[in-house]
Amino acid sequence: MSIKTFAAAVSAACLFSAGGAIAAQCGNDAGGFNTWKAAFAKEARKAGVGQRGLDALAKASYASRTISADRNQKSFKYSLDKFMKVRGATTIVAQGRKRKAKNANFYAALERQYGVPAGVIIAIHGMETGFGGFMGDSSVVSAIVTLTYDCRRSEFFEPHAIGALKLVDQGAITPSTKGAKHGELGHTQFLPGNALKYGVDANGDGRVDFYNQSDALASTANFLRQKGWKPGQGYQEGQPNFSVIKQWNAAGVYQKAIAIMAGQIDGCLLYTSDAADDSVYV
Repeated sequence: MSIKTFAAAVSAACLFSAGGAIAAQCGNDAGGFNTWKAAFAKEARKAGVGQRGLDALAKASYASRTISADRNQKSFKYSLDKFMKVRGATTIVAQGRKRKAKNANFYAALERQYGVPAGVIIAIHGMETGFGGFMGDSSVVSAIVTLTYDCRRSEFFEPHAIGALKLVDQGAITPSTKGAKHGELGHTQFLPGNALKYGVDANGDGRVDFYNQSDALASTANFLRQKGWKPGQGYQEGQPNFSVIKQWNAAGVYQKAIAIMAGQIDGCLLYTSDAADDSVYV
Protein backbone atom coordinates (compact mmCIF):
# COMPACT_ATOMS: atom_id res chain seq x y z
CA MET A 1 0.00 0.00 0.00
CA SER A 2 1.41 3.41 -0.93
CA ILE A 3 1.85 6.10 1.71
CA LYS A 4 -0.86 8.17 0.00
CA THR A 5 -3.33 5.27 0.00
CA PHE A 6 -2.52 4.41 3.61
CA ALA A 7 -3.08 8.02 4.71
CA ALA A 8 -6.42 8.11 2.96
CA ALA A 9 -7.48 4.86 4.63
CA VAL A 10 -6.48 6.13 8.07
CA SER A 11 -8.31 9.39 7.47
CA ALA A 12 -11.49 7.56 6.47
CA ALA A 13 -11.28 5.26 9.49
CA CYS A 14 -10.91 8.23 11.82
CA LEU A 15 -13.88 9.98 10.27
CA PHE A 16 -16.19 7.00 10.56
CA SER A 17 -15.17 6.36 14.17
CA ALA A 18 -15.78 9.93 15.28
CA GLY A 19 -19.26 9.44 16.69
CA GLY A 20 -22.17 10.95 14.79
CA ALA A 21 -20.37 13.57 12.73
CA ILE A 22 -20.22 11.46 9.56
CA ALA A 23 -22.85 8.82 10.30
CA ALA A 24 -25.66 11.33 10.87
CA GLN A 25 -25.04 14.03 8.28
CA CYS A 26 -27.11 17.18 8.75
CA GLY A 27 -29.06 18.77 5.92
CA ASN A 28 -30.92 21.93 5.02
CA ASP A 29 -33.95 20.43 3.32
CA ALA A 30 -36.11 17.31 3.54
CA GLY A 31 -34.05 15.39 1.00
CA GLY A 32 -31.76 13.51 3.36
CA PHE A 33 -34.02 13.42 6.41
CA ASN A 34 -34.94 9.72 6.35
CA THR A 35 -31.34 8.66 5.77
CA TRP A 36 -30.26 10.87 8.63
CA LYS A 37 -32.92 9.41 10.94
CA ALA A 38 -31.62 5.90 10.34
CA ALA A 39 -28.10 7.00 11.28
CA PHE A 40 -29.28 9.07 14.23
CA ALA A 41 -31.22 6.09 15.58
CA LYS A 42 -27.91 4.33 16.20
CA GLU A 43 -26.64 7.32 18.17
CA ALA A 44 -29.90 7.52 20.10
CA ARG A 45 -29.71 3.85 21.05
CA LYS A 46 -26.16 4.35 22.33
CA ALA A 47 -27.42 7.31 24.37
CA GLY A 48 -29.92 5.07 26.12
CA VAL A 49 -33.09 5.59 24.08
CA GLY A 50 -35.38 2.55 24.22
CA GLN A 51 -37.62 0.96 21.63
CA ARG A 52 -40.60 3.27 22.12
CA GLY A 53 -38.37 6.27 21.60
CA LEU A 54 -36.74 4.73 18.55
CA ASP A 55 -40.17 3.97 17.08
CA ALA A 56 -41.14 7.62 17.61
CA LEU A 57 -37.96 8.70 15.81
CA ALA A 58 -38.75 6.42 12.88
CA LYS A 59 -42.22 7.94 12.58
CA ALA A 60 -41.03 11.55 12.85
CA SER A 61 -41.67 13.68 9.77
CA TYR A 62 -39.71 16.64 8.42
CA ALA A 63 -41.26 19.73 10.04
CA SER A 64 -41.25 22.42 7.36
CA ARG A 65 -43.17 24.87 9.55
CA THR A 66 -40.54 24.51 12.25
CA ILE A 67 -37.74 25.39 9.85
CA SER A 68 -39.70 28.37 8.56
CA ALA A 69 -40.26 29.60 12.13
CA ASP A 70 -36.61 29.08 13.01
CA ARG A 71 -35.56 31.32 10.13
CA ASN A 72 -38.04 34.08 10.93
CA GLN A 73 -37.99 34.99 14.64
CA LYS A 74 -38.84 38.67 14.19
CA SER A 75 -40.19 39.47 17.64
CA PHE A 76 -36.80 39.07 19.31
CA LYS A 77 -35.49 41.91 17.11
CA TYR A 78 -38.01 44.42 18.53
CA SER A 79 -37.21 47.11 21.05
CA LEU A 80 -38.16 46.18 24.61
CA ASP A 81 -41.15 48.51 24.56
CA LYS A 82 -42.52 47.09 21.31
CA PHE A 83 -41.80 43.51 22.37
CA MET A 84 -43.80 43.95 25.54
CA LYS A 85 -46.72 45.47 23.65
CA VAL A 86 -46.69 42.73 20.98
CA ARG A 87 -46.54 39.99 23.62
CA GLY A 88 -49.34 41.51 25.69
CA ALA A 89 -47.36 42.42 28.81
CA THR A 90 -50.13 44.56 30.29
CA THR A 91 -52.60 41.67 30.08
CA ILE A 92 -50.08 39.18 31.44
CA VAL A 93 -49.40 41.39 34.46
CA ALA A 94 -53.10 42.02 35.15
CA GLN A 95 -54.02 38.35 34.87
CA GLY A 96 -50.87 37.37 36.71
CA ARG A 97 -51.78 39.44 39.76
CA LYS A 98 -55.20 37.79 39.87
CA ARG A 99 -53.64 34.34 39.57
CA LYS A 100 -51.21 35.06 42.36
CA ALA A 101 -54.02 36.23 44.65
CA LYS A 102 -56.30 33.31 43.77
CA ASN A 103 -53.61 30.64 44.24
CA ALA A 104 -51.53 32.31 46.95
CA ASN A 105 -50.86 29.11 48.88
CA PHE A 106 -49.61 27.26 45.79
CA TYR A 107 -47.17 30.00 44.80
CA ALA A 108 -46.05 30.48 48.41
CA ALA A 109 -45.28 26.76 48.61
CA LEU A 110 -43.21 26.96 45.43
CA GLU A 111 -41.25 29.89 46.83
CA ARG A 112 -40.63 28.08 50.11
CA GLN A 113 -39.30 25.02 48.30
CA TYR A 114 -37.36 26.61 45.45
CA GLY A 115 -36.86 30.23 46.51
CA VAL A 116 -38.36 31.64 43.30
CA PRO A 117 -41.00 34.38 43.76
CA ALA A 118 -44.45 33.93 42.26
CA GLY A 119 -44.05 36.83 39.84
CA VAL A 120 -41.22 35.15 37.95
CA ILE A 121 -43.07 31.85 37.53
CA ILE A 122 -46.29 33.60 36.57
CA ALA A 123 -44.58 35.92 34.07
CA ILE A 124 -42.94 32.96 32.34
CA HIS A 125 -46.25 31.06 32.28
CA GLY A 126 -48.04 34.05 30.78
CA MET A 127 -45.35 34.83 28.24
CA GLU A 128 -44.89 31.27 27.06
CA THR A 129 -48.47 30.06 26.60
CA GLY A 130 -50.88 32.72 27.83
CA PHE A 131 -51.27 30.72 31.05
CA GLY A 132 -51.83 27.48 29.16
CA GLY A 133 -54.21 28.99 26.63
CA PHE A 134 -52.12 27.81 23.68
CA MET A 135 -49.35 25.25 24.14
CA GLY A 136 -48.62 24.63 20.48
CA ASP A 137 -49.88 22.69 17.49
CA SER A 138 -46.69 21.05 16.24
CA SER A 139 -45.47 17.53 16.91
CA VAL A 140 -42.83 17.83 19.65
CA VAL A 141 -40.85 14.84 18.38
CA SER A 142 -40.94 15.81 14.71
CA ALA A 143 -40.04 19.44 15.46
CA ILE A 144 -37.07 18.73 17.71
CA VAL A 145 -35.78 15.93 15.49
CA THR A 146 -36.01 18.20 12.44
CA LEU A 147 -34.04 20.92 14.20
CA THR A 148 -31.37 18.38 15.12
CA TYR A 149 -31.13 17.29 11.49
CA ASP A 150 -31.00 20.90 10.25
CA CYS A 151 -27.43 22.14 9.93
CA ARG A 152 -28.05 25.53 11.52
CA ARG A 153 -28.00 24.46 15.20
CA SER A 154 -27.62 20.68 15.23
CA GLU A 155 -25.36 20.53 18.27
CA PHE A 156 -27.69 22.67 20.36
CA PHE A 157 -30.80 20.61 19.59
CA GLU A 158 -29.29 17.10 19.68
CA PRO A 159 -29.55 16.62 23.48
CA HIS A 160 -33.14 17.84 23.29
CA ALA A 161 -33.93 15.30 20.57
CA ILE A 162 -32.49 12.56 22.76
CA GLY A 163 -34.47 14.00 25.66
CA ALA A 164 -37.71 13.92 23.68
CA LEU A 165 -37.18 10.28 22.72
CA LYS A 166 -36.45 9.37 26.35
CA LEU A 167 -39.61 11.19 27.43
CA VAL A 168 -41.50 8.97 25.00
CA ASP A 169 -39.83 5.95 26.60
CA GLN A 170 -40.99 7.14 30.02
CA GLY A 171 -44.54 7.85 28.89
CA ALA A 172 -44.23 11.58 29.72
CA ILE A 173 -45.09 12.39 26.10
CA THR A 174 -46.20 10.38 23.06
CA PRO A 175 -45.17 10.59 19.40
CA SER A 176 -48.28 12.71 18.80
CA THR A 177 -47.82 15.18 21.69
CA LYS A 178 -48.19 18.76 20.49
CA GLY A 179 -45.98 21.65 21.45
CA ALA A 180 -44.41 24.77 19.98
CA LYS A 181 -42.66 24.90 16.62
CA HIS A 182 -39.23 24.45 18.22
CA GLY A 183 -40.34 21.37 20.13
CA GLU A 184 -41.03 23.15 23.41
CA LEU A 185 -43.73 21.48 25.46
CA GLY A 186 -46.29 22.13 28.16
CA HIS A 187 -47.43 25.16 30.12
CA THR A 188 -44.03 26.85 30.21
CA GLN A 189 -42.60 25.40 27.00
CA PHE A 190 -39.71 23.31 28.24
CA LEU A 191 -37.23 22.08 25.68
CA PRO A 192 -37.32 18.27 25.96
CA GLY A 193 -33.81 17.82 27.32
CA ASN A 194 -34.57 20.29 30.11
CA ALA A 195 -37.93 18.63 30.73
CA LEU A 196 -36.17 15.33 31.22
CA LYS A 197 -33.61 16.80 33.62
CA TYR A 198 -35.68 19.24 35.68
CA GLY A 199 -39.20 17.78 35.60
CA VAL A 200 -41.03 17.56 38.95
CA ASP A 201 -44.08 15.49 39.87
CA ALA A 202 -45.71 18.21 41.94
CA ASN A 203 -49.17 16.70 42.22
CA GLY A 204 -47.85 13.32 43.35
CA ASP A 205 -49.57 11.17 40.73
CA GLY A 206 -46.36 9.32 39.90
CA ARG A 207 -45.86 11.01 36.54
CA VAL A 208 -44.22 14.25 35.43
CA ASP A 209 -46.77 15.89 33.15
CA PHE A 210 -45.81 19.24 31.62
CA TYR A 211 -49.40 19.71 30.47
CA ASN A 212 -50.47 19.67 34.12
CA GLN A 213 -50.11 23.17 35.56
CA SER A 214 -48.80 22.12 38.98
CA ASP A 215 -46.09 19.88 37.51
CA ALA A 216 -45.11 22.45 34.90
CA LEU A 217 -44.78 25.38 37.28
CA ALA A 218 -42.92 23.37 39.92
CA SER A 219 -40.57 22.14 37.19
CA THR A 220 -40.00 25.73 36.09
CA ALA A 221 -39.13 26.77 39.63
CA ASN A 222 -36.83 23.75 39.95
CA PHE A 223 -35.07 24.66 36.69
CA LEU A 224 -34.37 28.18 37.93
CA ARG A 225 -33.17 27.00 41.34
CA GLN A 226 -30.89 24.38 39.81
CA LYS A 227 -29.47 27.04 37.47
CA GLY A 228 -28.35 29.06 40.48
CA TRP A 229 -31.33 31.06 41.73
CA LYS A 230 -30.48 32.77 45.04
CA PRO A 231 -33.50 32.94 47.36
CA GLY A 232 -34.21 36.42 48.65
CA GLN A 233 -32.03 38.14 46.04
CA GLY A 234 -33.31 40.52 43.35
CA TYR A 235 -34.00 39.50 39.77
CA GLN A 236 -34.06 42.76 37.83
CA GLU A 237 -31.30 43.54 35.35
CA GLY A 238 -28.05 44.00 37.25
CA GLN A 239 -29.26 41.98 40.26
CA PRO A 240 -28.01 38.48 41.17
CA ASN A 241 -30.90 36.42 39.79
CA PHE A 242 -31.19 38.17 36.45
CA SER A 243 -28.37 35.94 35.20
CA VAL A 244 -30.57 32.93 36.01
CA ILE A 245 -33.47 34.34 33.98
CA LYS A 246 -31.00 34.44 31.10
CA GLN A 247 -30.75 30.66 31.36
CA TRP A 248 -34.45 30.34 30.51
CA ASN A 249 -34.27 32.19 27.18
CA ALA A 250 -31.29 33.53 25.27
CA ALA A 251 -33.03 36.64 23.86
CA GLY A 252 -32.13 39.78 25.79
CA VAL A 253 -35.46 41.46 25.13
CA TYR A 254 -37.29 38.40 26.50
CA GLN A 255 -35.15 38.32 29.63
CA LYS A 256 -35.82 41.98 30.41
CA ALA A 257 -39.54 41.59 29.75
CA ILE A 258 -39.83 38.64 32.14
CA ALA A 259 -38.00 40.53 34.90
CA ILE A 260 -40.14 43.63 34.45
CA MET A 261 -43.47 41.76 34.34
CA ALA A 262 -42.45 39.63 37.32
CA GLY A 263 -41.62 42.76 39.31
CA GLN A 264 -44.99 44.26 38.46
CA ILE A 265 -46.83 41.07 39.43
CA ASP A 266 -44.91 40.88 42.70
CA GLY A 267 -45.66 44.56 43.30
CA CYS A 268 -42.07 45.73 43.55
CA LEU A 269 -41.56 47.50 40.21
CA LEU A 270 -43.26 50.23 38.20
CA TYR A 271 -42.39 50.34 34.51
CA THR A 272 -43.00 53.23 32.11
CA SER A 273 -40.77 52.63 29.08
CA ASP A 274 -37.88 50.55 27.72
CA ALA A 275 -35.35 52.86 29.34
CA ALA A 276 -33.95 51.27 32.48
CA ASP A 277 -33.85 54.64 34.25
CA ASP A 278 -37.64 54.91 33.98
CA SER A 279 -38.23 51.68 35.91
CA VAL A 280 -38.93 52.43 39.55
CA TYR A 281 -38.71 50.03 42.51
CA VAL A 282 -41.51 50.39 45.04
